[in-house]
Amino acid sequence: MAGSTPYIVPRVLLSLIAGVIAPLSLAPFNYWYLGAASVALLYLLLHNCSARAAGWLGWCYGLGFFGTGVSWVFVSIHEHGNAPIWLAASMTALFVAALAILPALQCWLSNKLFRNALGFAALWLVFEWLRSWFLTGFPWLYLGYGVIDTPLAAFAPFGGVWILSLYVVMVGTLSISFFKHLKHPLQSAAILVLLAVPWIAIQQDKVPGGWTLKKGEPLDVMLVQADIPQAQKWQPSQLENILQTYVDLSMESNKVDLLIWPETAIPTFYRNATGLLSPLTDYLDESQTAMISGIPSIVVDPDHPKGRRFQNTLTIFAGGEGSYNKQRLVPFGEYVPLEAQLRGLIEFFDLPMSEFSLGDKDQAPLSVKGSQIAPFICYEIAYPELVRQNSINSDLLLTVSNDTWFGQSIAPAQHMQIARMRALETGRWLIRSTNNGVTALVNPQGQVTATIPQYQTGVLVGSVQPMSGQTPYQTFGIEPLQILIGLMLIFAFFTRGSLPGYRFSGLKQRLQS
Repeated sequence: MAGSTPYIVPRVLLSLIAGVIAPLSLAPFNYWYLGAASVALLYLLLHNCSARAAGWLGWCYGLGFFGTGVSWVFVSIHEHGNAPIWLAASMTALFVAALAILPALQCWLSNKLFRNALGFAALWLVFEWLRSWFLTGFPWLYLGYGVIDTPLAAFAPFGGVWILSLYVVMVGTLSISFFKHLKHPLQSAAILVLLAVPWIAIQQDKVPGGWTLKKGEPLDVMLVQADIPQAQKWQPSQLENILQTYVDLSMESNKVDLLIWPETAIPTFYRNATGLLSPLTDYLDESQTAMISGIPSIVVDPDHPKGRRFQNTLTIFAGGEGSYNKQRLVPFGEYVPLEAQLRGLIEFFDLPMSEFSLGDKDQAPLSVKGSQIAPFICYEIAYPELVRQNSINSDLLLTVSNDTWFGQSIAPAQHMQIARMRALETGRWLIRSTNNGVTALVNPQGQVTATIPQYQTGVLVGSVQPMSGQTPYQTFGIEPLQILIGLMLIFAFFTRGSLPGYRFSGLKQRLQS
C-alpha cells in the first residue's frame, strides 16, 4: 500500500466529489444527468482496486452523497433541537458516516464478487431497496427521482422509482464500458442499443399508459398553509391563536367538498380539540363540506409502561369517516431510540411530541364524499412499497406534513419530488398539505397543477379527480424487478471474466492490499 499512496489520495477525493454531485441530480437542483455521471465516476474509480480498497472508496462516496443530500439534518438538530453548532455538526456527521457504510459494503461486494457493470448496477438497486426497510428505513435520495421531469418518467408506472434508478445506474456504468470497447464495434453497438431502447420506445409512443381511469365527479378541495413557526407550535399559550388562524383561513371552505389542514395542525389532543372546533365543524356540516386534519391522539394502553400511547393521527372532523395513525416514525423527531439512556441528555432528545408509537398495519382508507383516500403522514410518502400497498383500494392519495422542521434547506423540495413520484407510480391524484410548503396538487402524471409558495400563509383551492384501476407497479410491486435483479446478479457472477468490467489496460493495480 505504501507505493500506492500517490494514487490513493486522488481516488479518495474523486470519490467524495462523485458522491457530492449525485444529489445535484435531484430537487431542488434537478441536473438529472449528474446522477449517471456520479455513478460513472465511482464505477471508474473502482477499476483495479482490491475489495478492501473499493470498500473505503465506497465509504468516501457515501460521505459526499449523504453529506450533501441530507445536510438538512443539521438544520433540524440545530435550529429546532436547540443544539449548539458543534453538537449538531457532530451528530449530523455521525449520521452521515453511518449511512455511508451502505455504499461501502456495496462497493466491497461489487469488487469481491462481480467486477463488472451488470453486477455493479444490480447491487446498486439491492442497496436502494435495503434502505427502504433496514432499521425502519431511510428511503431518501434514490437516483430515479431525478428523471421525473424527463420522458423516462413514463416507465414509473411499470416498476416505480426503482426501475428509473436502475436505468440511471446502467447509463453510468455502461457509458464507461462503451468507451472501453470502442475497438470492438459489436460490443459498443450492443451497449448503445441497450441504452437507447427506452428513448426509442418513448419517441415511437410504444410505452403503454392510461392504466387508471376517472371515477365519478372531481372533488373541489381547499388546503390551508398557516406557516406556524415551530417555536410557537407546541406552546399551550398559543393554542387558541393557532386554531383561530386556521379557522380564519378556512372561512371560504363552504364552497368546496373537502377542507384539509396539515400534519399536527391542531397542537392538542383530539379530546381537547373537538369542543374548540365545534363551531367550525357545525359550519362545515351545514355546507356538507368534509374536513381532514392532522392531530396528535392519545390511546389508553394498560400494557404500555406509562399506561397510554401517543400517536400521530390524521382524522376526519366532518363530512366523512375514518382515522389514520402513522406507521413510519422519524427517529428522534417522533420517537427516541434507546429512550431510557438518551431522554433528557440534551434538549434535542426532548422535542415536543417525540413519544409517538406506531399505528396498526392494514388501516382502512379515509372515506369522503364516496371516495376512498389513502393517507400518509410526513415522510411516509417516501416509502414506495408502503404507498403502493395502502393505495390499492383508494381513489386518491393524501399526504400531510410539517416541513418546518427542515427550515430553509433542500429537504422540502426533495420531499415534494418524492411525493410527485408516488402519484406517477400509482396513477392517482395526490393532495399534499403542509404547514409552510410545499403545499400542492399533483396529477397522475406526477405534474404539479397548483401550489402555494413556501414560507407563506395562504390557501390553495383546486380540483382533484378520483381514479380507479391499477398500474402494473401497484399490482405487482417491486417483485418483478427483484427477480430481474437476482438474475442479473447470477449472470454477473458466473460471467465476471467475460463481461465488461474493471480490467482497463494502462491502469496499474495500485490499490491492492
